[in-house]
Amino acid sequence: MTHETPQNVAVIGAGMVGLATAWFLQEHGVKVTVLDRTGIAAGSSWGNAGWLTPGLATPLPEPAVLKYGIRAVVSPSSPVYVPITTNRRLLSFLVRFARNSTMPRWREAMAALVPINSLALSAFDTLKDGGVSEPTVAADSFIAAYRTTEEREVLLEEIEHIRASGQPLEFDVLTGDEARSVEPSLSPAIGAAIRLHDQRFITPSLYVDSLAEAVRQRGARIISGVRVSSVKDRGHVVSVAGEDYDAAVIASGAWLNDLAGPFGVKLPVQAGRGYSFTVPIDPVPRGPVYFPAQRVACTPAGDRLRIAGMMEFRPADAGLDTRRIEAIVNEARPLLLGAELGSRRDEWVGARPCTPDGLPVIGPTKSPRVYVAGGHGMWGVTLGPATGQLLAERMVTGRLPVQLRPFDPLR
Repeated sequence: MTHETPQNVAVIGAGMVGLATAWFLQEHGVKVTVLDRTGIAAGSSWGNAGWLTPGLATPLPEPAVLKYGIRAVVSPSSPVYVPITTNRRLLSFLVRFARNSTMPRWREAMAALVPINSLALSAFDTLKDGGVSEPTVAADSFIAAYRTTEEREVLLEEIEHIRASGQPLEFDVLTGDEARSVEPSLSPAIGAAIRLHDQRFITPSLYVDSLAEAVRQRGARIISGVRVSSVKDRGHVVSVAGEDYDAAVIASGAWLNDLAGPFGVKLPVQAGRGYSFTVPIDPVPRGPVYFPAQRVACTPAGDRLRIAGMMEFRPADAGLDTRRIEAIVNEARPLLLGAELGSRRDEWVGARPCTPDGLPVIGPTKSPRVYVAGGHGMWGVTLGPATGQLLAERMVTGRLPVQLRPFDPLR
């Protein structure tokens, strides 16, 4: 069948993935309209930790996650929280997630991610060269910090698995004192650390706003406040929110299944909610600081520090639960110096779109006019531009880039 290049595309979702897809479609001369129910970066993009860390972009289902299972059910302060539920959809997701949390399946999924991970930073460079003004910042210092050398062994082992899969990741092993000489904001409780190289970070809200402005300046319409209830394939056009297009891209994050289900996308995309806030800190760290044992991520945000954490499997639209914020504060307090944790601003919860096998869904559906891009879990910011670049190529040329083969939305 002859491929017809779409000339007029609707992109549903104005987060990093949707806007990057719009930008790269524009590179091919495609007219784009971006629709979002709330606004730019209103979903999981806004309060993200902002790490551009392809070296750490690994599948979420992993053997270490399983140890949180019972604790998560009984303790809302656990880094991975699963409330007691009778929701069949969530229970089905969790069973499939658990089945994928084995080392053989992790290795298989990691091998699938390596090719797209390798494009992540160059895709950001393409956006910069094309006029996206907000910079990415080289992480001269990126510290993963631990209380003990025994705790550190978990990440060292994971790094070896990451490198064995073909993903480059350079690092140094540091003592607690060596880590503090790099980042004085680390408390005396830190006894061991790892310094990662060749990673970057951004302030997500500023970056996605900048990307949206670039998309708009190149001629796109970005329409907020539009709740798309359905996508209709009319056989020669696609109808979205009362208008007709040659094709549509569903990039609606944790709500992807609502629109993509009728087009054969049965893999569940579940909200894995993360929390964040910003605080004053003196001195501001030179780069990201990660406390893996506590699953707390810290990123410089101007003269403040963004602190993020939690993986909460609850409905995407549920309100912010202050207990989660307090849990992150309690984990971070003994590990940071100079952080005014009582002076929090920008308290936020966002729904990361997670799949049970840890791989995104990117590509065409049963309809040749309807595509999806989502399910990146914690890595939608890191992999958003590469996703948009590859999906735009697929839509315009009809050829499937090799990097997208593992992410078939119909799998």
